[in-house]
Amino acid sequence: MCSTSAVLTTSLDAARTVAVREVPEPTVQRPTDAVVRVTATCICGSDLHSYRGAGAGLPLLMGHEFLGVVTDVGSAVTTVAPGDLVVPHFAVVDGTCPSCRRGFPGSCARLSFYGLPDAEGVPTVGGQSERVRVPLADGTLVRVGDRPADVTDGDLLALSDVMGTGHHAAVSAGVGPGSTVVVVGDGAVGLSAVLAARRLGAERVVVLSRHPDRAALARQLGATDVVAERGREGVAAVRELLGRDGADAVCECVGSQDAVDTAVALTRPGGAVGFVGAPQAVLPFRRLFMRNVRAGGGVAPVRAYLPELLDAVLAGGLRPGRVFDRELPLAEAAEGYRAMDAREAVKVLLRP
Repeated sequence: MCSTSAVLTTSLDAARTVAVREVPEPTVQRPTDAVVRVTATCICGSDLHSYRGAGAGLPLLMGHEFLGVVTDVGSAVTTVAPGDLVVPHFAVVDGTCPSCRRGFPGSCARLSFYGLPDAEGVPTVGGQSERVRVPLADGTLVRVGDRPADVTDGDLLALSDVMGTGHHAAVSAGVGPGSTVVVVGDGAVGLSAVLAARRLGAERVVVLSRHPDRAALARQLGATDVVAERGREGVAAVRELLGRDGADAVCECVGSQDAVDTAVALTRPGGAVGFVGAPQAVLPFRRLFMRNVRAGGGVAPVRAYLPELLDAVLAGGLRPGRVFDRELPLAEAAEGYRAMDAREAVKVLLRP
């Protein structure tokens, strides 16, 4: 049990070693801050890169996706107030710099990440916590407003990152009414890309998945076909389904070299690939050039998409919370990381 001046948060202490420990309770430090009591948080696929040993500066306070209720605000905050249910952007952004105004908050001039010092050097805790100080609250937080009874915490929590990232893959690939689409990756981002592609009007969506549980979920979310093969065999199988030229649009949601090469190979001449997988690869520029394939994507501008996607969730037309297939108490975060690392879970929701 925490004392009144401390909260629980997750910490990556070493590769594959996650602890849940007490830290001082976050409070307003700047006029632009808000403090959020977290009602749901989760583990992201990108968290696994650090978990598997790619992290630097350990110990590292973890998490960037959460949902919660505002408990306190600084004197300069105008868009949210205590008692508001809010969805945050996965990183802290000001909403006013040139990049934010152009719709690219992931390149904000004052960008910072939960668990690290903010743009003014003041420490923050990660999103996998009982409470979080959110700097630049007006730029970072979105008020939910009236919430229908059938909208789950998972539906809203997914908007903080994973649904917006899948949406960015589909938008960057130019998905529209009647499109044929391939999704490379059957994790939570790939599954969100399936949802996004169907919402944007795709006629046919092929998912590459060799895991029966994930393939079944992909079909529930709108995939029309599933291909289990990889490499050349996978490319051949998709072309047999869609025609030798491949798909109009491909959503690359992994970031590995194999995934990138497969995505490009499956895109028809004149088509497009939306790259949102955390990059661990080199783009085959000559192949892109010779096939007139457009390459887009990058850090997803989730904050720019949030109002649109939130409206779709509240209206009942979008249910992204289905990507969560396991729920655990925050105190059992280590088990959530283990399960996702072992691919026993797609995405784990944590309850503080």
